[in-house]
Amino acid sequence: MAISLRSRWAFFPLVLALGAVTLYFLRLSIGHEAQPFPEAPKPPDPPKGPIYKDLHREIVPPLPEYFPLAAKANSPADLPPVPSWNRPPKEHVPEATRLYIGFTRFWPLLQQAVVCYIAAGWPPEDIYVVENTGTMDANKRGLLTSQNPFYLDYHRLTAILGVNVVTTPSLQTFAQLQNFYLFEAINNNLTYYFWSHMDVAVHSHEDKEPFQSLYMKAVDVIRETQKPDYLVDESGHKKEWGIQFFAYDWLSLVNVKAFADVGGWDTMVGYYGTDCDMYTRLEINDYVRPVQDAGIVYDVTNSLDDLEVLYRRRPKKQEARDTRDGIAGSYYNSTIPSPNKAYLESTEEDEKGGEGFKKLVATLEQIQQDKRDDKNRNSWQLRQNGGEGEPYYYDPDGFEQALQMTIELGRKINEEKWGHRGCDIGTLGRKESDLWRVEHDSTFD
Repeated sequence: MAISLRSRWAFFPLVLALGAVTLYFLRLSIGHEAQPFPEAPKPPDPPKGPIYKDLHREIVPPLPEYFPLAAKANSPADLPPVPSWNRPPKEHVPEATRLYIGFTRFWPLLQQAVVCYIAAGWPPEDIYVVENTGTMDANKRGLLTSQNPFYLDYHRLTAILGVNVVTTPSLQTFAQLQNFYLFEAINNNLTYYFWSHMDVAVHSHEDKEPFQSLYMKAVDVIRETQKPDYLVDESGHKKEWGIQFFAYDWLSLVNVKAFADVGGWDTMVGYYGTDCDMYTRLEINDYVRPVQDAGIVYDVTNSLDDLEVLYRRRPKKQEARDTRDGIAGSYYNSTIPSPNKAYLESTEEDEKGGEGFKKLVATLEQIQQDKRDDKNRNSWQLRQNGGEGEPYYYDPDGFEQALQMTIELGRKINEEKWGHRGCDIGTLGRKESDLWRVEHDSTFD
């Protein structure tokens, strides 16, 4: 059947309508799928200058005073007298008894060590504090405050306690400091010298008889080493000694010739491990390391609250007045060269080895135990965080971080030197010529 032209145009509006609807929905579909993702926000401009670490540093107050009597003193005569049982001979012993004590951080422990040795009979003029702070003459001039880690009271050490202070020209590692002691001994024609850690407390064996002070027992060790038959075995062979340990090397006596013979301390191994290296090199060069006893040596992390207790005095008991003239009897011993009359009149010497001594021992033992219980046994080095703006200031946290990095590097150097990890290098059978020439052993596995 034929369709007329008029009939054909009748469908045209319908076709247009269907096309428009189709295009509309198609456009919606395509438009939805093609919707662009929202653009990410533009990052802020980077800050100008460095990005600082989030460091919270608590402001610690100034150090407390651990020796009030010394703070008030004008001279050594204003201090309590050394206990009578510990006093050194009026005339110095013939032997040289120089004692080096190194210091870098935390003045209270250094002060305690110095006072301990003086109270145990060591002549103050023989004690040499080696100030190893890197602050040049700042302490001597009194320019550092007590919250500066490198602070020490130069005036108190020299003018009140009567000891010597030698300042290193720059900050030394432990090994470098040991070589400084050796250098000083050589230049002063010493054949031996003592050295001590600063984080120790010491006292004599008050409860042992026959009694000798810590100082005189140390002198006896020197005298023993000078006897012709010292360290001579049954076959007549005489051994040579390198170092005498009194409590490992917390206090020790050094043979200058032996230390020089093995080349001194290895300054490439600056801290931990350098003792293992040095003492093993003494051993493989046939220098022995005898263990001696002069007194009790504690490894401590805190100071006693008041160092006066080390002088072993107690409040004097009140006595009846002399009714003949109405004046109380004088307790001042005019033979003691001290103008601190009021103090001496109100106190008396404690009993040697008595209750006061027992309390002192118990306190020091507890302080030592506190250090052993502390996961960071050297946490005392971190108790001061001040000093900003003072001469030769070094950020305390930065110093500690740099120190730990240096310690770790020294450990690695020592391991490569011996081809072994650990301090038991004396058991390896190494010779001097083996150093730096052996492959890693099983401790590296």
